[in-house]
Order: sequence, then C-alpha cells, then structure tokens
Amino acid sequence: MPILHSIVHRIDKTSDEQSAVLRLAEAEPANSEAMGSLLAAINDRYNTKPKAWGHFADTEAGSFVEWLTAYVENASDFVVFSHRLAEGFIALIDDQLSVGGYLLIAHYQQGDVQYLTMALLHQREGVGINEALEAVAAPQLNLGQLTLAARINLTQWRDDSPSQQYLSFIKDRGGKQLSERFGEWLGCREGIDATSETRTLLKAFSDYVESEELAEEQAREKTDALVDYANDQARRGEPITLDELSELIDEQQPKAFYNYIRHQDYGLSAEIPPDKRILHQFRRFAGRAGGVSISFDSHLLGSGVEYDEERDRLIIKKVPTQIRDQIKRRRE
Repeated sequence: MPILHSIVHRIDKTSDEQSAVLRLAEAEPANSEAMGSLLAAINDRYNTKPKAWGHFADTEAGSFVEWLTAYVENASDFVVFSHRLAEGFIALIDDQLSVGGYLLIAHYQQGDVQYLTMALLHQREGVGINEALEAVAAPQLNLGQLTLAARINLTQWRDDSPSQQYLSFIKDRGGKQLSERFGEWLGCREGIDATSETRTLLKAFSDYVESEELAEEQAREKTDALVDYANDQARRGEPITLDELSELIDEQQPKAFYNYIRHQDYGLSAEIPPDKRILHQFRRFAGRAGGVSISFDSHLLGSGVEYDEERDRLIIKKVPTQIRDQIKRRRE
C-alpha cells in the first residue's frame, strides 16, 4: 500500500467551553514503516465500523469537495490542501466534541485504485519499557475510539464512474448528530442504505436457492461462497459487486443469479456496501434425525421459522411447495 502523501495536524481541546486550537504541520513527514502500519491499522478498524456511503453533492466555494478538487487537479499541493481541510474541520470539533486529537490525512494507493483517508485519532495513556528496562508512561493512539473518519475512492470519483458510493464515512449509531454534521461538512449525499441493501441481497439469494430447488450440499456451498466473498469485501472496505458475486455463486452459469435478481426486480444496486452485522446472521442451519432432514437460512429464525424451546419444536410458517404437493398426493 504505497503512501503517496500523508500529514498529521494536532487539534488541542480539553473541554466543551474551550475553543479548539489547531497546530499545523508545515511539511509532510518522511514515509516510514510506522506510518504505513498506522494507516493499515486505521483501515482495518474503519472497515469494521458502520458507515454511510454516498457521493459529493455540495460543490460550493469553501467546501470540502472544492479543496479536494483543487488538490487532485494540481491547483494546490498536498500540504496546502491539508491546511484548508484542517482549518475547516475545527468548526466541527468546536461544535460537536469536547476533546481534540490528531488529524491524519493520507493519499495512498491499493492496486490500481487511489484513496484519500482522513481520521481524527485520540490518544490514551499506556505503559512501556524504556532502555533502562523500567516501566514508563507511553502515550498510545486509541484506534478503538475511531468515530470521525472518511475515505474517498479518488479513482472512481475522477474517472466518471457510474458508482454513487465512492465516498464513505463512519456513522456510529451512538453519535447520530455528530455523524450527520460530519456528512454535511463533507458535502455527502447518501446513496445507499448498506443495512437495507445487504438484507435485500440475502433475501434475493434465499429466494434464488429455493427457486432452483438445490440439494442441501449445493445450497450450503453457494451460501458459503456468498458470505465469504461479502466478508472479504467488507474487510477490504469495498462494495459487493453483483456481477462478481453471480460468477462466484455458479461458475457454470455465471450470469444466473445476476439475471434472477434483475428479472425479479429487487431494486438492488449494481454495487452494495456490505453490512457485516447482517452478514453474520446469515448462515444455514442443517441437521438430520429420525428420518427427518431440515435446513434453512439462519436469518429466517424468528420470522419464517420459529423454535419452541419449551416443547423443543420447530414451527415452519411457509411449507416448501414441493413438500406440500407431495403430501397432497400422498393423501389422495
């Protein structure tokens, strides 16, 4: 992950009553292994956080997108861009937070794609060992407290990609007002609800498996392929692409699942930001006992399938058509 440019500015604030004070770095630090490790750790943490996804809508003078445009079009250098960004960021800190931190801004590349990441990092006291082998206070960055961070896929944005989700930012459920103000400051128009889209995708997949009347082993293999791919995309901070997913689900008929979704009109976008919480709920329960074989997608528990713990019974609300028809023929 080559870092093209990076810089860190300091924002001092100790209480709600105190105004934030900005300490600007005047030059970029030399690229170091430590900075690379820090950025990798931030990305790993960022990918696990709930996020809003969208695109730029605010192009007014003095806006974030104006500063970013000037930078990528070489109208300003990276340090000048970072100063503008940090100075604009102060108002958000003063209005929403009682503490400051370190504002990291990094322009880097992964494969053929370039990104810009910004994150407010907080510090906590830790303990280390010095050269004299003594325990000493050692300040540490608290990446677990990552609440203000954004990432822009610069390649998609500048290449006129049809994607409407090249911009994302952390949207913690416990800090709704802060997230909303941050999104406004970025000039982001949210394009997709990741939770709703992920849930709809999984519903479409369940319907597809049922329509294909697949054997249990085949259904489990396809479920594992979907979940593994979606989780891998989530770890990388990338959206699920329906074309790629369809190919993984059925290599012999790579367009089958994609065409099924389109023909059934689920209203899904071509790219879906994965919601890891929803994905974790999606696995198949399967078992066999006393001549009865049962399997179903785990997310159906509590809706399509209920478990009566007191009587140790499963209640299936929607009987598969094939089973219902066979029972009817048996009674005739």
